[in-house]
Amino acid sequence: MRSEWIARRRGHANVTQMHYARQGVVTEEMEYVAKRENLPTDLIRSEVARGRMIIPANINHPNLEPMAIGIASKCKVNANIGASPNSSDLDAEVAKLNLAVKYGADTVMDLSTGGGDLDKIRTAIIQASPVPIGTVPVYQALERVHGSVENLSADDFLHVIATHAQQGVDYMTIHAGILIEHLPLVRDRITGIVSRGGGILARWMLHHHKQNPLYTHFNDIIEIFKKCDVSFSLGDSLRPGCQHDASDDAQLAELKTLGQLTRKAWEHEVQVMVEGPGHVPMDQIEFNVKKQMEECSEAPFYVLGPLVTDIAPGYDHITSAIGAALAGWHGTAMLCYVTPKEHLGLPDAEDVRNGLIAYKIAAHAADIARHRPGARDRDDELSAARYNFDWNRQFELALDPERAREYHDETLPADIYKTAEFCSMCGPKFCPMQTKVDADALTELEKFLAKDSRQAVAQL
Repeated sequence: MRSEWIARRRGHANVTQMHYARQGVVTEEMEYVAKRENLPTDLIRSEVARGRMIIPANINHPNLEPMAIGIASKCKVNANIGASPNSSDLDAEVAKLNLAVKYGADTVMDLSTGGGDLDKIRTAIIQASPVPIGTVPVYQALERVHGSVENLSADDFLHVIATHAQQGVDYMTIHAGILIEHLPLVRDRITGIVSRGGGILARWMLHHHKQNPLYTHFNDIIEIFKKCDVSFSLGDSLRPGCQHDASDDAQLAELKTLGQLTRKAWEHEVQVMVEGPGHVPMDQIEFNVKKQMEECSEAPFYVLGPLVTDIAPGYDHITSAIGAALAGWHGTAMLCYVTPKEHLGLPDAEDVRNGLIAYKIAAHAADIARHRPGARDRDDELSAARYNFDWNRQFELALDPERAREYHDETLPADIYKTAEFCSMCGPKFCPMQTKVDADALTELEKFLAKDSRQAVAQL
């Protein structure tokens, strides 16, 4: 779809959506997004120009179906996949991608750290993906030097970033906000640094006693991104890894730096979103969202979770979906899903499904709470189908139709029960929705009640 659009831009010094938006140009990607979001085209353009919305759309990813991340658009969900040295391979990762797209992932991040040729795995994922693909280039930079952090150089980082951009990666997590002066601030934490990318940069700075090379070479990264229209996803290297560490000095110091980097990228018309925590008590979620908007000039916020308690390993898709719904309600633009395997192991296909559906629920609940036009239409339609015992229509409208049908059919599998006026919970005699009251009956009842009320007053 995008091949002709892209051909007209190749060779220009800056091909970002923000660059065109600031020139007053409505790109084909903006028009496509406006139709998907049912929003005015010029609103999309103005939000991209302002920096409150991004359209991640690398010119080397022509099979992408453009989408938007921003407070003016629907709340989005990212799904993480990725091979590790211990598990998975190219075919398995493409299968996970297809599953994530099937269940509604708006973007997918390839977090591969091993398990095969990372460039081949990434290329296969991009070629198969209609949704934006994100990566964390620090992982491959470390893999290229066989895990020896002290041997990494700024050129190693830039080489991997340039390779990802040429391959078609639409946005990259760049851990440029963690500075050497921030490191002493983690001293009183329970879990220290929990970001893998942040940990790599922290170890590098501790070894070399030098400033973060992604920070000192930020302008070089900007130049790479301008040529391919890669969006920054500014990594929160010092995100809290437990309730105790939430909203501490380390997290907020890095957030201030991320705001400075956001504005630096905007000076060059490069798109930015900012990553956020992590593990946050429910009463601190609104503060975190508002603080990010303040420090980062309303750049789109992209949060992992946040998890609202630390005591539920195996159920962290639930503990985090609670926080994600609240974060989305308060203005977070995209939610990064958490699977039941979080903190425990590499997710398999079923974990991807469970994590993604939990987050689609959270994002949709946030859209309803923010009163987005049309957000509740599907809910109302499903409710009407439920009241009318239209089981097949209920399944069609469900976020996970296969699971809804599976649970219904465990006890009532025959086709005749697809039109039955009951399910196995209430049975045929106790379902309250069998009580159908027509308009005429209600009118007569209201007359009776009004008359009865007058009689009761007279008796008093």
